[in-house]
Amino acid sequence: MADYYELLGVSRNASTEEIKRAYRARARQLHPDANPGDAAAEEKFKQVAKAYEVLSDAEARARYDRFGEAGVSGAAGNGDFFGGGGGLGDIFETFFGGGGPFGQQRGPSGPPRGQDLEVVADLDFEQAVFGATLPVKVRTALTCDDCGGSGAGSGTQPVTCSDCNGQGQVQRVRQSILGQMVTMQTCSRCRGFGRVIATPCATCSGEGRVMVEKTFQVDVPAGVDTGSTLRLTGRGAVGPRGGAAGDLFVHLRVRPHDRYERDGFDLVTVVELSISQATLGVSLQLPTLDGDETLVVPAGTQPGREFVLKRRGVPRLQSSGRGDLRVLISVKVPIKLTDEESRLLRQFAAVRGEDVAPADTSLLSKIKSAFS
Repeated sequence: MADYYELLGVSRNASTEEIKRAYRARARQLHPDANPGDAAAEEKFKQVAKAYEVLSDAEARARYDRFGEAGVSGAAGNGDFFGGGGGLGDIFETFFGGGGPFGQQRGPSGPPRGQDLEVVADLDFEQAVFGATLPVKVRTALTCDDCGGSGAGSGTQPVTCSDCNGQGQVQRVRQSILGQMVTMQTCSRCRGFGRVIATPCATCSGEGRVMVEKTFQVDVPAGVDTGSTLRLTGRGAVGPRGGAAGDLFVHLRVRPHDRYERDGFDLVTVVELSISQATLGVSLQLPTLDGDETLVVPAGTQPGREFVLKRRGVPRLQSSGRGDLRVLISVKVPIKLTDEESRLLRQFAAVRGEDVAPADTSLLSKIKSAFS
């Protein structure tokens, strides 16, 4: 999501009243009733409402300023805009003076789940083929050691919220033209946690978590490629005040190899032969990712011919077996020849009855000059 302040069009030091005015103006402009059938406007409407929900609450705003979206993920409305609580209710509060027209409810609240994290990891070609263990560094939120994640200062404990009796929600009854309506809203005193901290931990300011750089050892399975993504459950940021951790998504990027390329689960390489090797045949030692292999090239091999070494390719992900190693033949034509090499080739051409350019370089120069 875009920056909350930018969504509302206010500065980062805007007052609560400025934020409220900006939200009302943006909400009226983007409301679905004013933009029927406009999916983009509806999505922006939801984002603006979420931004107001966070920035209008002093504590939530402080967490957002400190941690970004990770600091408020799920804190008001469990991170789901239409999940109940403050999100949709705040919109109807603005336009209709009430907390939602349908009496929607949600279950007891509590510490929200932490944010999912994403990171890109680079690995060598061989590591992608055979698998590896990679160190991956991320900036994440971990449980505060000083308070054990409770958010309470030394020698104190969070206490049950007296306004909601630990439920994290309060019931609201109001009269409307449709009759009596009952809605459940996030408790404003405990912000949905169900417990109140009288003396916040000095290390984490009552969050129960701190931001740190952490390195994880990630097991990469054999056969991955650029674009593969690994999901590490529970390795994301921990939630505030004991909330469960999110997940860590590791996007892989494979460095190219100087000899091999991938084609699905096959490996492809090019072997360059001289004219004499392609003509007369040759036995070569071919370096593969599994070690050296003997490649026998028969006489008369043409450029572009392919030799296949079975099961020397990439292991198949989530399956058994491997792809093949495909060797493409290229024939290198020499650019410069010694006099002896030129004489022997001309003799070879004469035996085969093949026409070639004359040996007289001065004559060749004249021919080139005629066409220049």
